[in-house]
Parts: sequence; structure tokens; C-alpha cells
Amino acid sequence: MQQMMAQVQKMQRDMATVQEELKQETVDASAGGGMVTVTVSGDLVIQAVKIDPSAVDPDDVEMLSDIILAAANEALRAAQELAGKRMEGITGGMDLGGMGLPGL
Repeated sequence: MQQMMAQVQKMQRDMATVQEELKQETVDASAGGGMVTVTVSGDLVIQAVKIDPSAVDPDDVEMLSDIILAAANEALRAAQELAGKRMEGITGGMDLGGMGLPGL
């Protein structure tokens, strides 16, 4: 029992370390043929949105909104995938979805 508790505590420390490391890692995703690029950190915070000036058409703001939305959703999905892969090495594939961890 004591050994199991030690393993759980180590896993918790390792998970906290990975979560801190994920804050420093970023993923980029673009949409509209690269007209919009969104950068998201591994802890699911949008860090930057870059818009190519040619994407700005005052007569079609809805298209730009759709492109931004698509890029943001793809960047968030990629960040969740990154976090899931990083945590998988620690948890050994255990389902920890109810623990409120990014990417799980």
C-alpha cells in the first residue's frame, strides 16, 4: 500500500511538471490557405492571432470570422493533442478525463 501511495505521489509530481512545461510549449494552426494563424500554448491559452492583410475584406467580414474560428479551433485541438501525448507517458494510458487536465 505504501509503495502504491509513493507511485501516486510521483505521478502527481510528474503531471504537475508536465503541466508547467506545457505552458511554455506552443502549437500553430492556420486556415484560409495561411491567411490566419493562431498560436496556442500547451495549457490551452491563445497566445497570438496573425492575420494576413489580404484576408481583410470589409465587404466580407463573415469570411474572416470563419477563418479565424477555424484556425483557433484547430490550434486548440492540436494543443489538446500535445497535452494528451505528454500526459500519456506519465499516466500509462489511464483515463484521467475527470481530473480537469488539459488534453485529457
